[in-house]
Amino acid sequence: MENEYTDDETKGPPYKPQMMKQLRKAFIKAGIVVPLTHNDAGMNGYYVNGTGSPDLYGFDDYPQGFDCSHPLDWNNLTKSYHDYHMDVFPDRPLYIPEAQQGSFDPWGPSAPGYEKCRLLTDKNFQNTLYYHMLASNVKLINLYMIYGGTSWGNIPFPGVYTSYDYGSAIRENRDLSEKYNYLKPLGMFLRSVPELYHTDVVSSRVISSNREDSPALVTHLRNPDSGASFYFVRHSDASKDDDARYTLQLSTNSGELRLPIFYETFLLKYRTTELIVTDIKFGNSSLIYTSASIFFAGRMGSRDVLVLYGDVELPHEAIIQLKGEPNRINRSPLVSLIPPSPLLNLAKGTLISFLPGITQMVEVWDSDEQLILFCDTETANALHAPVLAGDSSDPFRSFWGIGSNNSIIVGGPYLVRSAILEDGTLGLNGDLKEDAFLRVIGLPKEVHRITWNGVDVDTLQSLRNWPSIVSLPLAKTISLLPLVREFGPWKYQDSLPEITNAYDDSDWVVANKTNTTCPYGPLFGSGPVLYACDYGFCEGAVLWRGYFNGSKAKEGVRLAINGGEAFAASIWINGHFLGTSYGNSTRNLNIVTETDETFIFPDWTLRRDKTNVLTVLQDNMGMDETGWPYDANKSKSPRGVRGYSLLSGAKFTTWKVQGRAGGYRHYVDKHRGILNTGGFYGERLGWHLPEFDDSSWKYLDLQSGLPNDLAGVGFFRTQLNLDIPTGQDVMMSFEFEDMESKPYRALLFVNGWNMGKRVANLGPQTKFIVHEGILNYHGSNTIAISLWVMEPNQTVQPRLKLVIDAQFEGGVGASFEPGPSWGDLYLASD
Repeated sequence: MENEYTDDETKGPPYKPQMMKQLRKAFIKAGIVVPLTHNDAGMNGYYVNGTGSPDLYGFDDYPQGFDCSHPLDWNNLTKSYHDYHMDVFPDRPLYIPEAQQGSFDPWGPSAPGYEKCRLLTDKNFQNTLYYHMLASNVKLINLYMIYGGTSWGNIPFPGVYTSYDYGSAIRENRDLSEKYNYLKPLGMFLRSVPELYHTDVVSSRVISSNREDSPALVTHLRNPDSGASFYFVRHSDASKDDDARYTLQLSTNSGELRLPIFYETFLLKYRTTELIVTDIKFGNSSLIYTSASIFFAGRMGSRDVLVLYGDVELPHEAIIQLKGEPNRINRSPLVSLIPPSPLLNLAKGTLISFLPGITQMVEVWDSDEQLILFCDTETANALHAPVLAGDSSDPFRSFWGIGSNNSIIVGGPYLVRSAILEDGTLGLNGDLKEDAFLRVIGLPKEVHRITWNGVDVDTLQSLRNWPSIVSLPLAKTISLLPLVREFGPWKYQDSLPEITNAYDDSDWVVANKTNTTCPYGPLFGSGPVLYACDYGFCEGAVLWRGYFNGSKAKEGVRLAINGGEAFAASIWINGHFLGTSYGNSTRNLNIVTETDETFIFPDWTLRRDKTNVLTVLQDNMGMDETGWPYDANKSKSPRGVRGYSLLSGAKFTTWKVQGRAGGYRHYVDKHRGILNTGGFYGERLGWHLPEFDDSSWKYLDLQSGLPNDLAGVGFFRTQLNLDIPTGQDVMMSFEFEDMESKPYRALLFVNGWNMGKRVANLGPQTKFIVHEGILNYHGSNTIAISLWVMEPNQTVQPRLKLVIDAQFEGGVGASFEPGPSWGDLYLASD
C-alpha cells in the first residue's frame, strides 16, 4: 500500500496509521481483490498489526549498502530474518519486498558508475544473499531491481541521475549481464522444485570445517509432506574471502548418508553458498541426493527429465533412481555410475560421480522413461527453458503453471523469447548476437519441423531419428551497422528572454503567499514565501523575478536557494549576469542541497530611482527521499528561494514565478505527462516538440555553444533520419563526447520526450539510452537540446553523437508511436 512508510507518531506528521487505513479502504473500494502488502524499510515492525496494517507484511534488506566505489568490500549478511519472522509475524509467510539486486549511483565526478555497482552485487553476492533468504524460509522475494531502466524527464530523486541502470541483471540498454545468467538458473530451480514452497526450518548450525574465523554454517529446511530436504551451506561470515572444506552427515528417506561419498570433503569457495538437496521428485522419478545444482526437474513429453550443473573446477555427485533400458549414449569419461549396492547404503539408487573438467552438456542416462544430463555452470547459464505455449485462445498461454505446464530446453542463442508447438512445428523466437548452434533438449516426438524467428532451420537428418540433444547451426544473417552517427545541421534560438527588464511577465503567477504547506519554513527575509511547489512548479527549471526600487546605496542581495543535490541557480540583475550558485553531490560525500550566498550588484547594473528586476533561474532536482530515520516530512522539500534580502535594507515590491506551462492542473502535454518538462522558455513554448516551425531560427552548431560565450540558455534543434533494417534489435544511445568538467547543464529531448539531463560540471553521466519506440527507427526524429551555460567566457562546446551499443538479429520489434506534435498541442489549445 505504501513504500517504507513509518507508523512512528514521533517522526513527521501524526495520523499515519489512520492514513494507511483510509488507503486500504480506498483500494478495496476500487475493486482490488489481491492481498494488500506493505514494505517496512527494515525489521522495524511498522504495520505488522493494528490500524492501517496490510494483509501481508514484509521488509526490505540491502546488506551491501550503496557505496559502489568499493565493490570488492562485502558486508556480512543480515542473519536474523527467520528469528524476526517467528517473533513478529509467524502466522504469515516471510516476505522480502525489496531484496538487493544492485545500487543507485549518485551525481559527482568521483561517482563510480553502474558497472562498479554491478560488481558490488555480482553473481556471487546474488548466490549468497538469495540462498540465505531461501534458507531463512523466505517464500516471497522481490528483487530490486532486475531492470532499473531510465528515469526520464523529472522523475529522478536528487540522489541519482537520469540513468537508473542500478547495476541490475538487465542493463539500462536491455543488454543482459552475467547477473542475469545467474538468476535464470535460479528461477528455473524454483520453478522445477515445488517441494521448496512448503518447508520448515529444522536447524541452523555450525559444522566442522577448516575455517576457524568463519566456519561453515548449514541450515536445514524440510518439506513436512514429502520429506524433501534442502541444506544451505555458507560461510558464517560472508565478508571473508577464504575457502572452507567441510563434511556433512544427514538423513534421507532412504537412509543415513555421510557426505561427500566419493571424496574426503566438500569445498566451499569464498563468497558462495552451496545447496544440497535430497528426496525430490522429477516427474515420476526420484532424486535421492545431489550436491550439484538443479536447472530443470520435471516432465518433458513422455519422459522424466533432470538437468544438473556445477562448478567446472569441482567434483559433484548424486544418487538417482534410474529407470528404463538405457539407449546408446556417448557418456563422458568424467562421469561414473555405481549401481545400487547395500554395501554402500545405496540400495535404492545409483551413485553418480561427476569429476572436475566437464565443460559442456553430457548425457548421464537416456532411456524411454528418463533423460538425465549434466553440464558446467557456464553452459547452464546459457540455457533457456521457454514454456510451450498452451491453447491459442488462452491469454495466459505462455505463463508457466497457468496456461501451460510444458517446456523444452534450448541452448545456443543469446535469448529465446518464446516457443510454440503447433501441427508438428516447433516455432522458436529469440535473438542472436553471433553465430550459434541451436541445441534442443526434450524435443517432443511429434515434431517434424523447427523454425527460428519464422525461418526453417536446416536439418541434416530425419527428426524422427534425432538424439536427446539436438544440435543445429544458426547463422546470423544481418550486417553490422556503423557504430557512430554525427548530428546536424543544428538550428538555434535564445531561450532566456526573461532576464531583460523589457520582458513581459504579466501572465506569470504572482508569488504572494504568506504561509506554506511545507514543514520547513523560510530562513530569512520579509515578504512572501518563495517555494515553487506552493505555486504549482515543483519539477525542473523554475524562474523567479523580484522587483525593487533602486537607490543610491550600494546594493546587493543575499539568497538562500534550495534545489536538492547537484542543483544550480543562476542570477541576473537587469539582464546582467551576477553568478551561479552550485549544489553538489560528490559520491554522497559532499552533499549540498541548499546554498546561502551574497551577490553584489555592480554600480553600472542598477537603475537608480527606477524599477529593477532580479531574475533567478534554478533547477529543482526532485523531492528528497524519506530515508533514515524515515521522517515522513523529509520528502516535503522546500524547493525554491528559502531566504532573500537586499543588502541596503530595501524591500522587494513584487515577486513573480514561472515553471512548467500550465502548472499542475493545466499543463499542456497530457500524453508525455507532467514530469516531462520544466519551466525553460523553450519548454513552455514547445520548442522540443516535433513539427515546431524553426524556419526563422539561425543555423548554429551545438558544438559552438552559446553566442559570444555568454551565460544563459539556448535551444538547439536538428532532425535525425534513421533507416534501421527490420528484424533487428539495435540498442542505441546519445553520447556527449566532452568528458571534462564544464559549467553547463543540458536537457536532451527526443521526439518531444525528455530523455536525459547532462550536468557537465559534476557528471558522471555522458551517455543517454533511448529505445526504439521513443526513437523512430524508420524515419525522421526531432532532436532538441536545452543548453544552460552557467558561467560566461568559458569554452562550452558540447559534442553529441548517436552510438550503437549492441546489435542483435531478432528482438522485440517495438513500434514507433509518435506523440502529439507541436500543432496537436499548441494549435488545438488555441
